[in-house]
Amino acid sequence: MRGRAEKIRAAWWMTVAAGAAAMSLGAARPGVSGAPLKLIATVDLPGYSGDFDHLAVDAERGRLLVAAEDHATLEVFDLNSHQHLRTITGFGAPHTILVRPGAKTIVVTDSGKGMTKILNADTYQVEGTIPLIEGADSAGYDARTNIFYIVTGGKDVDMKTAEIEAVNPDTGKLLGQIKFNDDHVEAMALEQNGPRIFENLTQTNKLAVIDRATMKEVAEWPVPPCEQNAMIRLDEAQKRIYLVCRKPGMVVAMNLENGAVMSTAPAPLRADDELYDEAAHRLYVPGGEGYIGVYDTSDADHLKLIAKVPSAPGAKTGVLLPVRKELVLAASPGDTKAMAKVLFYRIEE
Repeated sequence: MRGRAEKIRAAWWMTVAAGAAAMSLGAARPGVSGAPLKLIATVDLPGYSGDFDHLAVDAERGRLLVAAEDHATLEVFDLNSHQHLRTITGFGAPHTILVRPGAKTIVVTDSGKGMTKILNADTYQVEGTIPLIEGADSAGYDARTNIFYIVTGGKDVDMKTAEIEAVNPDTGKLLGQIKFNDDHVEAMALEQNGPRIFENLTQTNKLAVIDRATMKEVAEWPVPPCEQNAMIRLDEAQKRIYLVCRKPGMVVAMNLENGAVMSTAPAPLRADDELYDEAAHRLYVPGGEGYIGVYDTSDADHLKLIAKVPSAPGAKTGVLLPVRKELVLAASPGDTKAMAKVLFYRIEE
């Protein structure tokens, strides 16, 4: 009996210790005091399958836009009530949504044969298309020059190369392009105080550095700590690049000037987005395995994981609204076959 009692006590203390460790990372249920994010609303979307891709905010119209990639639709929500307002059809596979302050149109990259769409920002009627190489997906926008940079090609459309195509988002006119000998190219980041684009060459596990004035590659930096580098954000004030890899799940902090690896931290698996509040030095990585990794970047040389906030299976893409102190995720049914949903969080810090 004594041996059994000791085992029970030991198991109990292990449970307490594990709970304390989880709480130290903020891994409490959404809404528990001390967690950096609080779940404030969930909107279920029954009948959806496959993956969602990127989200965007139309602050002028009070709307949240979600690209339902595999459902071939654009989903529209009210930012304040969180209500699902409408479903926009007519896409092949929508990915990135460009909303520009003051613009009367939005642009939705589409990897289907129907090409990238220019929509009326009020009615969502198609006003034009942008003819590109098939496979239009990730993108980045330069507001100063009004140029939209779109990744095209790649293995998803049976091509051995991929490109960045630079276009005017009002007219769809092609302004420049650059080709990569990689068939898997993921997210990019545009320098705001300089001329560079940083592009994830996921197939060869490198980061391409492009001069966007000339559309020429000026460097390729290896990403040695991990494979399948896919997401990227910049902190130009601290001269840091934050990459997220999928194999294994990892955030890699690199020097913005030379690509040197400065520090790393574990990240959730099956991540497909990365959200960064540069002013608050806070990085968020949503993972499909069901939690958000929250990181403190205030020490540029020591990236620190500070919380694992529960989300939902497949909740791997999102958008950050720093002015509203909110973060929104789209939970894809994907392989989990779980209910599709949109999760609204309030930032507590």
